[in-house]
Amino acid sequence: MSHPFTNRLINESSPYLLQHAHNPVDWYPWGEAALAEARSANKIMLVSIGYSACHWCHVMEKESFENEDVANLMNENFINIKIDREERPDLDHIYMDAVQAMTGSGGWPLNVFLTPDAKPFFGGTYFPRVKAYNRSSWTEVLKNIQAAWKTKGKEIQTQATTLTEHLQRSNDFGHLNKATDGGTSAELFTKEHSDIIFQNIMKSADKEWGGFGNAPKFPQTFTIQYLLQYHHYTGNKEALLQATLSIDKMLEGGIYDHVGGGLARYSTDREWLAPHFEKMLYDNALFVNILCDAFQLTQDRNYERAIRKTIGFVERELMNNEGGFYAALDADSEGEEGKYYVWQKKEIDELLGDDAIIFCEFFDISLNGNWFEGIQHSDSSNTPGEGKNILRILKKAALFSAGKGISTEGLNAKIDSCLETLRLERNKRIRPLLDDKILLNWNALMITALCKAAAALNDKRFGALAEKSFAFISEKFEVDKEGVAMKHTWKNNIAKYPAFLDDIACLVQSCIYLQELTSNSTYLLTAKRLSDHIISHFGDEETGFFFFTGKTQKDVIIRKKEVYDGAVPSGNSIMVENLFYLSVIFDEPAWKNQAQKITGKLLTAVVRYPTSFAIWASVLLRQLYGVNEIVVSGPGYSSIRDELLQQYLPAKIVQCSALENNGFPLLAGKSHGSETMIYLCKNYACMAPVNSLENLFLLMEKAS
Repeated sequence: MSHPFTNRLINESSPYLLQHAHNPVDWYPWGEAALAEARSANKIMLVSIGYSACHWCHVMEKESFENEDVANLMNENFINIKIDREERPDLDHIYMDAVQAMTGSGGWPLNVFLTPDAKPFFGGTYFPRVKAYNRSSWTEVLKNIQAAWKTKGKEIQTQATTLTEHLQRSNDFGHLNKATDGGTSAELFTKEHSDIIFQNIMKSADKEWGGFGNAPKFPQTFTIQYLLQYHHYTGNKEALLQATLSIDKMLEGGIYDHVGGGLARYSTDREWLAPHFEKMLYDNALFVNILCDAFQLTQDRNYERAIRKTIGFVERELMNNEGGFYAALDADSEGEEGKYYVWQKKEIDELLGDDAIIFCEFFDISLNGNWFEGIQHSDSSNTPGEGKNILRILKKAALFSAGKGISTEGLNAKIDSCLETLRLERNKRIRPLLDDKILLNWNALMITALCKAAAALNDKRFGALAEKSFAFISEKFEVDKEGVAMKHTWKNNIAKYPAFLDDIACLVQSCIYLQELTSNSTYLLTAKRLSDHIISHFGDEETGFFFFTGKTQKDVIIRKKEVYDGAVPSGNSIMVENLFYLSVIFDEPAWKNQAQKITGKLLTAVVRYPTSFAIWASVLLRQLYGVNEIVVSGPGYSSIRDELLQQYLPAKIVQCSALENNGFPLLAGKSHGSETMIYLCKNYACMAPVNSLENLFLLMEKAS
């Protein structure tokens, strides 16, 4: 197919950048060519950041970037740079902070104007081509910026320098303050703090529909994770109720794809009905994590069904033949958001026949539809019989089946059969775009999720998938002579961009879970090697925190330290978890001390704003109640290990071996002879070994 325009993005591999490769805009990818041209021509750089599954990114492209008049204005006056935020999260973090500092808000698409030396001075998110939504038009913005550069260039340079200095200062946290006074988290954190964290979480809890805050609603899996752990330690029933309510309402709502499995990125409404339909790998990995926790705590088989269905979606739609996982599925297909996922009642009636009546009632399907506001391009959305429906459950299966005089098992079997019919029919539709780049940190999160599923359900197949994926990463993501993963993204057999803190920290975490699942100590040696690399290449010696970018990366104006747990966990919080764990495994007290000092410095923020620091809150909780160090030693360790891992034990370190020592400090002196024994150590005290899990749990009760 011939195109009237082709720009420099045609040589890129990112699906998002390739979407813009035939815009009339003379786009550059971020790199020295664009930066040098801006310096040479003394031109402003327009940096536009988005991702392939971003709906409003597509809207702005169609309205402005495909318009020749707008493109001519951009090409004449600016060096135009397109960035995939998932390929370059480092740049996205820096320039998002800048726009938030300037405007008080942020989002994608992110459009920011830089001086020729890459310092930001103006920016925003979506701009319509013509003035609308109380927003300036894109052409107005372009003309005003260019005029200001010509007449007030020196003032703009000063403004940009001041803003960059502000960004640097706001990034310069971690020094001693009065709240912490240099103490460690173990010294400072108390039971009262954990209770205040719970209370602050519950202030924003939606006790009717689950989740936290108002629309738009995000899954906030880390907050749910804290509530489950808090319940485990304290017995607080309200915490468990809010956690399971949140999970249940997501599983019942339209944010969950009842037909094919998988969770969308967020809901546009309070009731979880209408999602932004993009499906991200990381969301589904993190959702599987809390489903596993909830299943272990409650033994609710609905959670097991959801684990299997979500992983089934990831396998079917996001996994390549070698075990790598793709990044995302778009929200749009055929130019319409959600078109692939929604249904008209007449379609259901034709497909399901007599079963359609009970199916439509169960999933809230009607002639007029249940989704109106989200429809973008339908002329018939309010026409009787042609309304759009998103499948959602308003009454639990047990209650619904009782009202119909049938068994819950019978209802579930009928519903599952109908859903499979719909799935096969939906496969005939034009599918949303697949973002087929493979990101290191998101793949590592999925490996951890598979390990947790394998453990919770005692399903070896999920464990085999996790090992296959880890082998893929080890082979493809370019490693140095020390065996350290060095790249962030892979596609078309090419690994690109230096690995970021999140990449390697999440990979260390996946090694820890793989070792617990398999008892293969090689994973622990890899975890230590990766951690040594993080400390030497990403560590900030002055504060103990870790920079997002490595010390050899030179194309960013500042090296940020990310600590917020947002859509994905921060590299610092994951690394703190890793350091606590590995300090015991390898008897490295300096690592534990570093982790405690880092966490102590954030204590005030974590307690006040736990939904932004939920991983940190869980770290503090485990420190408060202590970690169970468990060794299973002897010839029958594997069956005991598998049964142990099915239990909900959020603060544990598990090592198993048929040998007495195997070179690891935790295994030293754990002799067993011909009998398999279980050892428990906690708070620097070890107890006499036992020979059954029942006795182990009794010991744990006494030690708690």
